[in-house]
Amino acid sequence: MAGGQERILKRRIASVNATKKITRAMELIAGSRIVKAQARVHAAVPYSEQITEVVRDLAAAGGTVESPLLQPRAEIKRVAHVVLTADRGLCGGYNSAVIRAAEGSMKENAEQGRDYALVVVGRKAEGYFRYRNFRIHSTFTGFSDQPSYDDARRVARAVEAPFLAGEFDLVELIYTRFVSAGTQEVVVRPLMPLDRELVLGGDGLPDRVDGGGPSATYEFEPSPESILTQLLPRYAEARLYAALLNAAASEHAARQRAMKAATDNAEDLIVRLTRVMNRARQDAITTEIMEIVGGAEALRQGHDRGDADVFTLDESRYGHHAHRPDQPAAPGRR
Repeated sequence: MAGGQERILKRRIASVNATKKITRAMELIAGSRIVKAQARVHAAVPYSEQITEVVRDLAAAGGTVESPLLQPRAEIKRVAHVVLTADRGLCGGYNSAVIRAAEGSMKENAEQGRDYALVVVGRKAEGYFRYRNFRIHSTFTGFSDQPSYDDARRVARAVEAPFLAGEFDLVELIYTRFVSAGTQEVVVRPLMPLDRELVLGGDGLPDRVDGGGPSATYEFEPSPESILTQLLPRYAEARLYAALLNAAASEHAARQRAMKAATDNAEDLIVRLTRVMNRARQDAITTEIMEIVGGAEALRQGHDRGDADVFTLDESRYGHHAHRPDQPAAPGRR
């Protein structure tokens, strides 16, 4: 019994050790990809800042901006939720946090009498919502860990045309913002219509003030309004691309933490199983020793009992010098 338990524990330790090697390798891979993803996030910042600067200059030159992407709807009847998740799992609570935020946003809008539409990015969100019979408008998969600008353009066009056609009254973007390798947060931000103050104010950049520095004067051909109409969709694409990059970096960071925790748990489990196996081995050795000692003691006691039975004399019958009953009498005695 003890030997069988020891073999079972050995096989389990070997299995856990093999799993630990896999999780350790995945941890290292995710760690290396975080650096690349973070570099891509930083590399996209200058483009976002420059297109914001151009939009501000166009708005300043054109006076009023009447682009449909900047016009809020008088009544919001249907809200499109663009949910950015991963294509793969093994990244802790990364996907579930984004999905919970999407469900919470849909619930809040439903309480206000608004319908929903789902534009899901990533297989995890697609599988979750499709299994629960949610209505999915569009699905995009296969690029969650390494998105490109073309991917962002395809997703943006999938929501831009229905928004301009009046099918969507509001488009919300739900993703995980990358703060640092140890901190990420799920955010819900409006994507369409574009916030007029955000666009014309520079998307977080400080507003220009008199005396703050020289400002350039541009001549636009064609008119600033027509250029701005063409440029605002690119601005929406840039925002969506930045969200995809943030989501990719957050995915790698979450996977690194999850795989590190799995590796640590595997090491702790190996230590515990090794202790149990050693105790089982010691119990088996102790049991064998006790069996050997018990057998030797039984043999000794059996040998002693056998001699007493053979050489016990009944002095009341044969006398002090009586011969043994199993031997013939000595010659001359009757």
